[in-house]
Amino acid sequence: MKLVYHTPLTADQQRDAGLTEPQPLAMADQVRFSDLDTNNHVNNCTYFEWFERLRIRYTQSLVEQGLLDAPGPKVVIRSGSIRYLHELLEREDYIVTCRCTGFRNTSYSLSQQVWVGGQLRATFDCVLVLLDREGTGRFALPDRLKNHFKTQDKATADS
Repeated sequence: MKLVYHTPLTADQQRDAGLTEPQPLAMADQVRFSDLDTNNHVNNCTYFEWFERLRIRYTQSLVEQGLLDAPGPKVVIRSGSIRYLHELLEREDYIVTCRCTGFRNTSYSLSQQVWVGGQLRATFDCVLVLLDREGTGRFALPDRLKNHFKTQDKATADS
């Protein structure tokens, strides 16, 4: 299968690329020379750029769907943890995925992954918090957003 870069992949495209479980958002690209470190594999910082790029796209899609108002709340990362499972090399095609796994009243958790040819290479799990526009207080997740997380991402309400 020829991957389409920089475009959200359908569930069928994700399966064809070797992902066992399609995700709500997945996009493909290819490792560039500028992504490499002195060991000629992808620099650790580059993974964060990939995850951030898709996380922002995911959040923008929530606004586009009317699940968050624009300009709406500030969405900030409270915490995150990355796991490097296997190196990536120049010119490898990769897919980055993103989905909500859980939510509370003013925060939600995302799970992100990097895949190459059906092999999981790295993961990033983070907690995002919604703040009011001034950044002085928390902003409650709208019910329509919580419902979307449950029905589309199969996320669970955390207590």
